[in-house]
Amino acid sequence: MPIILKKNTGNTNTMITLDSIRAKLIEAIKFSGIKQAEIAEKLHVAPATLSQYLSGRAMPALATFANLCKILDLDANDVLCINSNRA
Repeated sequence: MPIILKKNTGNTNTMITLDSIRAKLIEAIKFSGIKQAEIAEKLHVAPATLSQYLSGRAMPALATFANLCKILDLDANDVLCINSNRA
């Protein structure tokens, strides 16, 4: 079952920001207990590249983001702050 990080407020007017995505990824990595070097290896990126993703200096490509969610057992909708309960 995917990890649910923080409950979405359900406010559909809230803009998704890169900082909120980055914060959720950082939280998930800490929660996972997987070392960043191991995650980078599984993603086939340099540890410095993963560090850039987490510091906000770069954002992963869509495929890399999807694989990062898979490695961390995350729901991409949760990371992207997308409320799946929209009417």
